[in-house]
Amino acid sequence: MPTNSHLIRASASFAMLLGAGLLLGACSGGDFGRTREDFRNDDMHRWMGAEATGSVGLRASQFQLTDDERQLRDRAYPLIEPPHSRPAWKAVFGDYQVIASPWRQRVVFDRTAYGRALIDEPHRSDASRYSQLIDDARDDITRFDPFYSTAARVLELDRKRNASLAHVSQLSPRERADAVARMEENALIVQWVQQCQERRVSSYRWALERLVVQGPNSMAAEADRLINELASLRANPPVMIQPATGYAVSSRG
Repeated sequence: MPTNSHLIRASASFAMLLGAGLLLGACSGGDFGRTREDFRNDDMHRWMGAEATGSVGLRASQFQLTDDERQLRDRAYPLIEPPHSRPAWKAVFGDYQVIASPWRQRVVFDRTAYGRALIDEPHRSDASRYSQLIDDARDDITRFDPFYSTAARVLELDRKRNASLAHVSQLSPRERADAVARMEENALIVQWVQQCQERRVSSYRWALERLVVQGPNSMAAEADRLINELASLRANPPVMIQPATGYAVSSRG
């Protein structure tokens, strides 16, 4: 029969093993919800171009990304990822997923999903729910100018690229096709962000309306102000592009 000292040593060993396992698990994910370092690379968002073009039946370009094109995709990703979409336990392990573009028929937008997640998650107080909504809306506003600054630069260079196609000597059909495909990719990514911004405004408004009903708080005024500011920015983007395939994705859910 094991002695008390043996039981104590066994318990201590198990606790050490459990602690080491948890520590290694935590190390496998990024700290503070950041993506794991082994997931990071210069072209980690390159897939966005192929997803956007493929979803509307176009081919992806085989050209390497320019610095500006890479930055466009890096700045687009936080704006297309559904806000507050990952539970805290997933963020700890650096969860990172490829997102389907809004042109895919299987993608169904639910404007209530963000608000329901915000309301259903345990919070210490109603104020923390308002704080999350305020932070999410403010983050979108903060990202607005950097994204569109890059987008304007990329699209202007694409206009010059398009004009130069007629003057490049011995341009092969493959080179021309890749150049056109890259211009289509860049434009579709900008449209993708614009559609997601419209959806976010709709989601934030639905969430705020339910928060006001379920837990009135003076913080609602600040949330409403930020949502209206984001809606105004979205309605007047510095870069105007017609919706791909001739129609806009509805934000109604």
